[in-house]
Amino acid sequence: MTAGHTGTEARAMRARITLAATAVIVAALDLGLKTWASRTLNDGSSTDLGPLNLRLVFNPGVAFSLGDTLPPAVLLGVTGVIVVALAVFAFRFTRNAALPFVLALGALLGGAVANVIDRAADGLVTDYLHTGWFPTFNLADVFVVTGAAVLVLASWRASDTADTGAGA
Repeated sequence: MTAGHTGTEARAMRARITLAATAVIVAALDLGLKTWASRTLNDGSSTDLGPLNLRLVFNPGVAFSLGDTLPPAVLLGVTGVIVVALAVFAFRFTRNAALPFVLALGALLGGAVANVIDRAADGLVTDYLHTGWFPTFNLADVFVVTGAAVLVLASWRASDTADTGAGA
């Protein structure tokens, strides 16, 4: 084994540890807040925090309550398969990925895992953040959307850098 190969393997290991740690932290933070919201907030009531309200809602569907009429086991199975596929992709992709990609994938994966774990208990996802003009959501949703947005922006920037650097 050459020194360069060992360095590449060490870099890949650090990236994968960063991915896993980010996903675990995101999932734990969201699940902790969901537990707090379930114990503290009254179902249906709202606490005004300015541009954001705390409102406890239990969502039987996925984004915007899509699939809310499907049996909970089907929804859990489909989302579980998607999360496993995302985890496999993230594990493989992070081998050579830059830090923004790793962190974004960790946030996306952590948010998705938290929602699957929450749904596994009773077929419902706990939502507690409400803006008044948008459906109620949770911190895991914020991490999923933010992670996806960072992936898109980082990919766009990486392709721009590759395009401009290729001719130099």
